[in-house]
Amino acid sequence: MDTFSIPTPSPSDGDDSMPETSDRKDDHIRIIEEEDVETAGTGFADIDLVHEALPEIHRDEIDTTIELFGHELAAPIVIESMTGGHPNTTKINRALAEAAQEMNIAMGVGSQRAGIELDDEDLLESYTVVRDVAPDAFLYGNVGAAQLLEYDVEDVEAAVEMIDADAMAIHLNFLQEAVQPEGDIDARGCLAEIGHVASDLSVPVVVKETGNGISRETASRLTDAGVDAIDVAGQGGTTWSGIESYRAAAVGASRQEKIGQLFRAWGVPTAVSTLESAAVHDCVIASGGVRSGLDIAKAIALGARAGGLAKPFLGPAGQGTDAVVDLIEQLELELRTAMFVTGSASVADLQEAEYVVGGRTKQYLDERRRDR
Repeated sequence: MDTFSIPTPSPSDGDDSMPETSDRKDDHIRIIEEEDVETAGTGFADIDLVHEALPEIHRDEIDTTIELFGHELAAPIVIESMTGGHPNTTKINRALAEAAQEMNIAMGVGSQRAGIELDDEDLLESYTVVRDVAPDAFLYGNVGAAQLLEYDVEDVEAAVEMIDADAMAIHLNFLQEAVQPEGDIDARGCLAEIGHVASDLSVPVVVKETGNGISRETASRLTDAGVDAIDVAGQGGTTWSGIESYRAAAVGASRQEKIGQLFRAWGVPTAVSTLESAAVHDCVIASGGVRSGLDIAKAIALGARAGGLAKPFLGPAGQGTDAVVDLIEQLELELRTAMFVTGSASVADLQEAEYVVGGRTKQYLDERRRDR
């Protein structure tokens, strides 16, 4: 992987200037590569798919295709929104997009705030490169819910046009913002703005968390707001609270550093969030600590349409397109194997596969049901 040159971040009084936004993207890549930013607790270890000893199907004839907003994709694998907004990230997004094009799977870009608000051709290329190299791939854009308080629908349309997006993700990252020394901590009015965008935008809207999960109650509010899909991005896997804790430490913001560590493993576990969101919305993407095709299979059995991964693609993206394709092929074979040994000839069959829930996840779900 390339070695990135990282400007030293500086604390601010809450005025999140665009150069700081761009530099922060580079900070994030370095920290993810160099520091311990993984947490356990997705809940997938507590999910057992019931084995089918007589599947009566041919493994290589299993149909892994799915439909997403009118697009047929070769597999229910999503390259989750990761980066963009700094020239150093162009190579990463190019490799990811080329692989998405070759393998016919979905891919998202990182937050496009810098691209919308900064007039910088090199920075803009870190986003536009994805459509340049992936003319037929399913690509989705990305803006923050907090920024919707500043943007109108035309601004979000500009993000759509930037990459000729097939859908737009609106990310929820308020714990991350609360840990950032320069974070945006005003969450008032976001749900109404999400509903406004979902109603008026030219492409479908996906609302996604960023590592802390979405509860059934929140999923219901988003469903009522008219969003087209929910990406749960649950607890487990990469911790953005932990990442921002490292950034806070670098600028001497000791209180924010401690907050980041305290809330490092906060959130709704991915397996729980998937089950709860799928109970109220018919298009759920499971992400947050998804690390294998078997995890994707479990998520689909829990009700997801697809499974998404981010960090596992970062290292391969630094090596180039072939390495990303190799990882996708490995994930697809793992998924296909899980489908084979559950007797699932299609993704629709896998959604009906039998499973057993144990451990902390069962306890969590039982307690949640008692509270309703």
